[in-house]
Amino acid sequence: MGVFGLVTAEFLPASLLTAMAADLSVSEGVAGQSVTATALIGAIAAPSVPLLTRRIDRRLVMLSLTVLLVLSNALAATADSLWTLLAARVLLGVALGGFWSMAGALAMRLVPEDLFARAMALILTGVSVATVCAAPIGAWMGELWGWRSAFIAAGAVSMATLVVQAVTLPALPPRAQPDLRVFGQLLSRPAVRMALLAVLLVISGHFAGFTYIRPLMENITQLSVGAISAVLLGYGVGGFFGNLVGGYIAGRSERLAIVFGGTLIAALAASLLLAGQLAIVATVAIVLWGFAFGAFPVGFQIWIVRAAPDQAESAGGLLVAAFQTAIAAGAIFGGLLVDRIGALGGPLFAVVTMALGALLTLRHGPRPLPT
Repeated sequence: MGVFGLVTAEFLPASLLTAMAADLSVSEGVAGQSVTATALIGAIAAPSVPLLTRRIDRRLVMLSLTVLLVLSNALAATADSLWTLLAARVLLGVALGGFWSMAGALAMRLVPEDLFARAMALILTGVSVATVCAAPIGAWMGELWGWRSAFIAAGAVSMATLVVQAVTLPALPPRAQPDLRVFGQLLSRPAVRMALLAVLLVISGHFAGFTYIRPLMENITQLSVGAISAVLLGYGVGGFFGNLVGGYIAGRSERLAIVFGGTLIAALAASLLLAGQLAIVATVAIVLWGFAFGAFPVGFQIWIVRAAPDQAESAGGLLVAAFQTAIAAGAIFGGLLVDRIGALGGPLFAVVTMALGALLTLRHGPRPLPT
Protein backbone atom coordinates (compact mmCIF):
# COMPACT_ATOMS: atom_id res chain seq x y z
CA MET A 1 0.00 0.00 0.00
CA GLY A 2 2.88 2.35 0.75
CA VAL A 3 4.47 1.79 -2.64
CA PHE A 4 1.12 2.20 -4.39
CA GLY A 5 0.46 5.53 -2.65
CA LEU A 6 3.94 6.89 -3.29
CA VAL A 7 4.11 5.90 -6.95
CA THR A 8 0.57 7.17 -7.56
CA ALA A 9 1.47 10.59 -6.14
CA GLU A 10 4.73 10.64 -8.10
CA PHE A 11 3.05 9.85 -11.44
CA LEU A 12 -0.03 12.11 -11.16
CA PRO A 13 1.55 15.22 -12.75
CA ALA A 14 2.14 13.34 -16.02
CA SER A 15 -1.63 13.03 -16.57
CA LEU A 16 -2.52 16.48 -15.16
CA LEU A 17 0.32 18.63 -16.47
CA THR A 18 -1.65 20.73 -18.95
CA ALA A 19 -4.40 21.61 -16.44
CA MET A 20 -1.89 22.25 -13.64
CA ALA A 21 0.15 24.59 -15.82
CA ALA A 22 -2.92 26.55 -16.93
CA ASP A 23 -4.32 26.88 -13.40
CA LEU A 24 -1.00 28.00 -11.92
CA SER A 25 -0.23 30.29 -14.89
CA VAL A 26 3.08 28.68 -15.85
CA SER A 27 4.35 26.85 -18.93
CA GLU A 28 4.08 23.07 -19.23
CA GLY A 29 7.86 22.79 -19.02
CA VAL A 30 7.91 24.76 -15.77
CA ALA A 31 5.01 22.74 -14.32
CA GLY A 32 6.97 19.60 -15.16
CA GLN A 33 9.57 20.69 -12.61
CA SER A 34 7.15 19.46 -9.94
CA VAL A 35 8.48 16.05 -11.00
CA THR A 36 12.04 17.38 -10.79
CA ALA A 37 11.56 18.60 -7.21
CA THR A 38 10.33 15.20 -6.05
CA ALA A 39 13.14 13.39 -7.81
CA LEU A 40 15.97 15.62 -6.58
CA ILE A 41 14.84 15.45 -2.96
CA GLY A 42 14.26 11.70 -3.32
CA ALA A 43 17.82 11.29 -4.56
CA ILE A 44 19.12 13.03 -1.44
CA ALA A 45 16.70 11.30 0.94
CA ALA A 46 17.40 7.76 -0.28
CA PRO A 47 20.90 7.48 1.23
CA SER A 48 20.30 10.11 3.95
CA VAL A 49 17.16 8.82 5.72
CA PRO A 50 18.69 5.47 6.76
CA LEU A 51 21.75 7.33 8.08
CA LEU A 52 19.84 10.04 9.93
CA THR A 53 17.36 7.59 11.48
CA ARG A 54 19.78 4.73 12.18
CA ARG A 55 18.92 4.70 15.91
CA ILE A 56 15.13 4.96 15.47
CA ASP A 57 12.70 2.04 15.32
CA ARG A 58 12.04 1.36 11.62
CA ARG A 59 8.28 1.09 12.26
CA LEU A 60 8.23 4.69 13.48
CA VAL A 61 10.35 5.79 10.52
CA MET A 62 8.02 4.16 8.00
CA LEU A 63 4.92 5.66 9.66
CA SER A 64 6.56 9.10 9.64
CA LEU A 65 7.31 8.78 5.92
CA THR A 66 3.66 7.92 5.25
CA VAL A 67 2.60 11.00 7.26
CA LEU A 68 4.76 13.07 4.88
CA LEU A 69 2.93 11.45 1.96
CA VAL A 70 -0.42 12.49 3.47
CA LEU A 71 0.79 16.07 4.00
CA SER A 72 2.21 16.24 0.47
CA ASN A 73 -1.10 15.28 -1.13
CA ALA A 74 -3.01 17.73 1.07
CA LEU A 75 -0.63 20.57 0.19
CA ALA A 76 -0.73 19.77 -3.54
CA ALA A 77 -4.54 19.68 -3.53
CA THR A 78 -4.69 23.19 -2.03
CA ALA A 79 -1.72 24.75 -3.87
CA ASP A 80 -2.42 28.24 -5.18
CA SER A 81 1.04 28.81 -6.68
CA LEU A 82 3.90 26.90 -8.25
CA TRP A 83 5.97 27.34 -5.09
CA THR A 84 3.32 25.71 -2.89
CA LEU A 85 3.11 22.84 -5.34
CA LEU A 86 6.89 22.45 -5.31
CA ALA A 87 6.86 22.40 -1.49
CA ALA A 88 4.33 19.57 -1.61
CA ARG A 89 6.50 17.67 -4.04
CA VAL A 90 9.56 18.16 -1.82
CA LEU A 91 7.72 16.41 1.03
CA LEU A 92 6.85 13.61 -1.38
CA GLY A 93 10.51 13.31 -2.36
CA VAL A 94 11.57 12.76 1.27
CA ALA A 95 8.89 10.09 1.73
CA LEU A 96 9.66 8.42 -1.57
CA GLY A 97 13.44 8.27 -1.18
CA GLY A 98 13.32 7.13 2.43
CA PHE A 99 10.69 4.48 1.82
CA TRP A 100 12.36 2.92 -1.22
CA SER A 101 15.82 2.86 0.34
CA MET A 102 14.60 0.72 3.26
CA ALA A 103 11.76 -1.29 1.71
CA GLY A 104 13.86 -4.29 0.68
CA ALA A 105 15.78 -4.54 3.95
CA LEU A 106 12.60 -4.31 6.01
CA ALA A 107 10.75 -6.83 3.85
CA MET A 108 13.58 -9.23 4.57
CA ARG A 109 12.89 -8.82 8.30
CA LEU A 110 9.11 -9.20 8.00
CA VAL A 111 9.03 -12.63 6.35
CA PRO A 112 10.96 -15.92 6.55
CA GLU A 113 14.02 -16.01 4.31
CA ASP A 114 12.46 -18.45 1.84
CA LEU A 115 9.56 -16.01 1.26
CA PHE A 116 11.68 -12.89 0.68
CA ALA A 117 11.56 -13.02 -3.13
CA ARG A 118 7.77 -13.43 -3.02
CA ALA A 119 7.49 -10.55 -0.56
CA MET A 120 9.49 -8.24 -2.84
CA ALA A 121 7.35 -9.27 -5.81
CA LEU A 122 4.25 -8.34 -3.80
CA ILE A 123 5.73 -4.95 -2.86
CA LEU A 124 6.61 -4.24 -6.50
CA THR A 125 3.01 -5.09 -7.42
CA GLY A 126 2.23 -1.71 -5.86
CA VAL A 127 4.23 -0.12 -8.68
CA SER A 128 2.33 -2.11 -11.30
CA VAL A 129 -1.10 -1.24 -9.90
CA ALA A 130 -0.16 2.44 -9.53
CA THR A 131 1.11 2.46 -13.11
CA VAL A 132 -2.22 1.09 -14.29
CA CYS A 133 -4.35 3.42 -12.14
CA ALA A 134 -2.54 6.73 -11.56
CA ALA A 135 -2.30 8.25 -15.03
CA PRO A 136 -5.68 7.30 -16.54
CA ILE A 137 -7.72 7.84 -13.36
CA GLY A 138 -5.86 11.11 -12.72
CA ALA A 139 -6.67 12.35 -16.23
CA TRP A 140 -10.31 11.26 -15.89
CA MET A 141 -10.80 12.89 -12.47
CA GLY A 142 -9.01 16.01 -13.64
CA GLU A 143 -11.42 16.38 -16.53
CA LEU A 144 -14.52 15.83 -14.35
CA TRP A 145 -13.65 17.72 -11.16
CA GLY A 146 -10.36 19.53 -11.80
CA TRP A 147 -6.76 18.40 -11.28
CA ARG A 148 -6.89 18.97 -7.51
CA SER A 149 -9.46 16.18 -7.11
CA ALA A 150 -6.84 13.60 -8.12
CA PHE A 151 -4.56 14.71 -5.28
CA ILE A 152 -7.51 14.63 -2.84
CA ALA A 153 -8.15 11.01 -3.84
CA ALA A 154 -4.45 10.22 -3.48
CA GLY A 155 -4.56 11.79 -0.01
CA ALA A 156 -7.45 9.54 0.99
CA VAL A 157 -5.48 6.49 -0.14
CA SER A 158 -2.44 7.61 1.83
CA MET A 159 -4.55 8.11 4.97
CA ALA A 160 -5.88 4.55 4.64
CA THR A 161 -2.32 3.34 4.17
CA LEU A 162 -1.21 5.08 7.35
CA VAL A 163 -3.96 3.39 9.35
CA VAL A 164 -3.19 -0.07 7.96
CA GLN A 165 0.55 0.33 8.56
CA ALA A 166 -0.05 1.50 12.13
CA VAL A 167 -2.14 -1.62 12.80
CA THR A 168 0.02 -4.21 11.04
CA LEU A 169 3.69 -3.20 11.26
CA PRO A 170 5.52 -4.73 14.25
CA ALA A 171 8.35 -3.05 16.15
CA LEU A 172 11.50 -3.08 14.00
CA PRO A 173 14.49 -1.97 16.11
CA PRO A 174 17.40 -0.69 14.01
CA ARG A 175 20.11 -3.26 13.29
CA ALA A 176 22.84 -1.83 11.07
CA GLN A 177 24.71 1.39 11.86
CA PRO A 178 25.78 2.60 8.41
CA ASP A 179 28.08 5.58 7.86
CA LEU A 180 29.20 7.66 4.89
CA ARG A 181 32.33 5.58 4.29
CA VAL A 182 30.22 2.72 2.95
CA PHE A 183 29.06 4.82 -0.02
CA GLY A 184 32.64 5.71 -0.94
CA GLN A 185 33.61 2.06 -0.83
CA LEU A 186 30.69 1.10 -3.05
CA LEU A 187 31.45 3.80 -5.62
CA SER A 188 35.01 2.51 -5.90
CA ARG A 189 33.67 -0.70 -7.46
CA PRO A 190 33.50 -0.61 -11.30
CA ALA A 191 30.40 -2.84 -11.43
CA VAL A 192 28.49 -0.49 -9.14
CA ARG A 193 29.52 2.58 -11.15
CA MET A 194 28.42 0.96 -14.41
CA ALA A 195 25.04 0.01 -12.96
CA LEU A 196 24.43 3.56 -11.69
CA LEU A 197 25.51 5.12 -15.02
CA ALA A 198 23.13 2.84 -16.90
CA VAL A 199 20.32 3.91 -14.54
CA LEU A 200 21.07 7.58 -15.18
CA LEU A 201 20.91 7.16 -18.95
CA VAL A 202 17.91 4.83 -19.23
CA ILE A 203 15.65 6.29 -16.54
CA SER A 204 16.29 9.93 -17.56
CA GLY A 205 15.29 9.00 -21.10
CA HIS A 206 12.12 7.33 -19.94
CA PHE A 207 11.00 10.25 -17.79
CA ALA A 208 11.88 12.87 -20.40
CA GLY A 209 9.31 11.15 -22.58
CA PHE A 210 6.76 10.11 -19.95
CA THR A 211 6.57 13.41 -18.03
CA TYR A 212 5.55 15.32 -21.18
CA ILE A 213 3.47 12.61 -22.83
CA ARG A 214 0.17 14.47 -22.36
CA PRO A 215 1.33 17.63 -24.20
CA LEU A 216 2.45 15.36 -27.04
CA MET A 217 -0.95 13.65 -27.24
CA GLU A 218 -2.77 17.00 -27.07
CA ASN A 219 -0.58 19.16 -29.29
CA ILE A 220 0.90 16.69 -31.80
CA THR A 221 -1.59 13.81 -31.99
CA GLN A 222 -4.51 16.11 -31.03
CA LEU A 223 -6.40 13.51 -29.04
CA SER A 224 -9.43 14.32 -26.90
CA VAL A 225 -9.21 14.09 -23.11
CA GLY A 226 -11.22 10.86 -23.21
CA ALA A 227 -8.85 9.34 -25.74
CA ILE A 228 -5.83 10.47 -23.69
CA SER A 229 -7.25 8.74 -20.60
CA ALA A 230 -7.75 5.55 -22.62
CA VAL A 231 -4.20 5.64 -23.98
CA LEU A 232 -2.79 6.24 -20.49
CA LEU A 233 -4.83 3.29 -19.24
CA GLY A 234 -3.29 1.23 -22.03
CA TYR A 235 0.14 2.47 -20.94
CA GLY A 236 -0.57 1.34 -17.39
CA VAL A 237 -1.88 -2.08 -18.45
CA GLY A 238 1.16 -2.46 -20.68
CA GLY A 239 3.35 -1.61 -17.68
CA PHE A 240 1.61 -4.24 -15.56
CA PHE A 241 2.33 -7.00 -18.06
CA GLY A 242 5.75 -5.54 -18.75
CA ASN A 243 6.64 -5.99 -15.09
CA LEU A 244 5.75 -9.68 -15.36
CA VAL A 245 7.66 -10.23 -18.59
CA GLY A 246 10.58 -8.05 -17.45
CA GLY A 247 10.80 -9.98 -14.19
CA TYR A 248 10.85 -13.26 -16.14
CA ILE A 249 13.67 -12.06 -18.41
CA ALA A 250 15.61 -10.50 -15.53
CA GLY A 251 15.41 -13.75 -13.58
CA ARG A 252 17.50 -15.27 -16.35
CA SER A 253 19.61 -12.27 -17.36
CA GLU A 254 19.17 -8.78 -15.92
CA ARG A 255 21.51 -7.50 -18.63
CA LEU A 256 19.22 -8.72 -21.42
CA ALA A 257 16.13 -7.40 -19.63
CA ILE A 258 17.57 -3.87 -19.53
CA VAL A 259 18.87 -4.03 -23.11
CA PHE A 260 15.45 -5.29 -24.29
CA GLY A 261 13.57 -2.47 -22.55
CA GLY A 262 16.01 0.26 -23.59
CA THR A 263 16.16 -0.78 -27.24
CA LEU A 264 12.39 -1.06 -27.52
CA ILE A 265 11.76 2.37 -25.96
CA ALA A 266 14.38 3.98 -28.21
CA ALA A 267 12.55 2.55 -31.24
CA LEU A 268 9.15 3.65 -29.91
CA ALA A 269 10.40 7.18 -29.19
CA ALA A 270 11.77 7.34 -32.73
CA SER A 271 8.36 6.33 -34.10
CA LEU A 272 6.78 9.22 -32.15
CA LEU A 273 9.31 11.62 -33.66
CA LEU A 274 8.59 10.40 -37.18
CA ALA A 275 4.82 9.81 -37.04
CA GLY A 276 3.53 11.01 -33.67
CA GLN A 277 0.76 12.98 -35.38
CA LEU A 278 -0.94 9.70 -36.34
CA ALA A 279 -3.29 8.48 -33.60
CA ILE A 280 -2.64 4.78 -34.23
CA VAL A 281 1.14 5.25 -34.12
CA ALA A 282 1.04 7.33 -30.94
CA THR A 283 -1.38 4.94 -29.21
CA VAL A 284 0.59 1.78 -30.00
CA ALA A 285 3.91 3.44 -29.17
CA ILE A 286 2.76 4.75 -25.78
CA VAL A 287 1.14 1.44 -24.75
CA LEU A 288 4.25 -0.53 -25.74
CA TRP A 289 6.41 2.08 -23.97
CA GLY A 290 4.67 1.17 -20.72
CA PHE A 291 5.29 -2.51 -21.43
CA ALA A 292 8.99 -1.94 -22.16
CA PHE A 293 9.57 0.07 -18.98
CA GLY A 294 8.56 -2.97 -16.92
CA ALA A 295 11.94 -4.58 -17.62
CA PHE A 296 13.90 -1.95 -15.69
CA PRO A 297 12.98 -2.08 -11.95
CA VAL A 298 13.74 -5.75 -11.38
CA GLY A 299 16.68 -5.74 -13.80
CA PHE A 300 18.49 -2.89 -12.07
CA GLN A 301 17.75 -4.22 -8.59
CA ILE A 302 19.28 -7.59 -9.39
CA TRP A 303 22.28 -5.91 -11.05
CA ILE A 304 23.09 -3.69 -8.07
CA VAL A 305 22.69 -6.50 -5.53
CA ARG A 306 25.01 -8.76 -7.51
CA ALA A 307 27.48 -5.89 -7.80
CA ALA A 308 27.55 -5.41 -3.99
CA PRO A 309 26.12 -8.47 -2.21
CA ASP A 310 27.97 -7.58 1.01
CA GLN A 311 26.42 -4.07 1.21
CA ALA A 312 23.02 -4.65 -0.35
CA GLU A 313 21.10 -2.08 1.75
CA SER A 314 23.54 0.77 1.11
CA ALA A 315 23.78 -0.20 -2.55
CA GLY A 316 19.98 -0.04 -2.68
CA GLY A 317 20.15 3.52 -1.35
CA LEU A 318 22.57 4.47 -4.13
CA LEU A 319 20.29 2.83 -6.69
CA VAL A 320 17.28 4.84 -5.48
CA ALA A 321 19.39 8.01 -5.51
CA ALA A 322 20.46 7.31 -9.08
CA PHE A 323 16.84 6.62 -10.11
CA GLN A 324 15.62 9.89 -8.61
CA THR A 325 18.53 11.87 -10.09
CA ALA A 326 17.70 10.37 -13.48
CA ILE A 327 14.02 11.28 -13.10
CA ALA A 328 15.02 14.86 -12.30
CA ALA A 329 17.41 15.01 -15.27
CA GLY A 330 14.72 13.69 -17.59
CA ALA A 331 12.16 16.22 -16.34
CA ILE A 332 14.65 19.13 -16.54
CA PHE A 333 16.15 18.45 -19.97
CA GLY A 334 12.88 17.16 -21.37
CA GLY A 335 11.19 20.35 -20.13
CA LEU A 336 13.86 22.54 -21.73
CA LEU A 337 13.42 20.78 -25.06
CA VAL A 338 9.62 20.90 -24.83
CA ASP A 339 9.66 24.65 -24.16
CA ARG A 340 12.08 25.26 -27.06
CA ILE A 341 11.12 22.83 -29.83
CA GLY A 342 7.70 21.58 -28.75
CA ALA A 343 6.17 18.38 -27.39
CA LEU A 344 8.49 16.14 -29.44
CA GLY A 345 11.43 17.25 -27.30
CA GLY A 346 10.77 14.50 -24.77
CA PRO A 347 10.93 11.61 -27.27
CA LEU A 348 14.04 13.16 -28.86
CA PHE A 349 15.87 13.10 -25.53
CA ALA A 350 14.64 9.54 -24.93
CA VAL A 351 15.97 8.23 -28.25
CA VAL A 352 19.51 9.39 -27.47
CA THR A 353 19.77 8.36 -23.82
CA MET A 354 17.94 5.04 -24.23
CA ALA A 355 20.24 4.03 -27.08
CA LEU A 356 23.33 4.96 -25.06
CA GLY A 357 22.04 3.16 -21.97
CA ALA A 358 21.22 0.00 -23.90
CA LEU A 359 24.67 -0.01 -25.55
CA LEU A 360 26.41 0.54 -22.20
CA THR A 361 24.47 -2.31 -20.59
CA LEU A 362 25.08 -4.62 -23.54
CA ARG A 363 28.81 -4.00 -23.30
CA HIS A 364 29.36 -3.73 -19.53
CA GLY A 365 26.28 -5.31 -17.95
CA PRO A 366 26.59 -8.43 -15.79
CA ARG A 367 26.99 -11.78 -17.48
CA PRO A 368 25.30 -14.96 -16.23
CA LEU A 369 27.26 -16.67 -13.48
CA PRO A 370 29.14 -19.78 -14.68
CA THR A 371 27.40 -23.07 -13.92
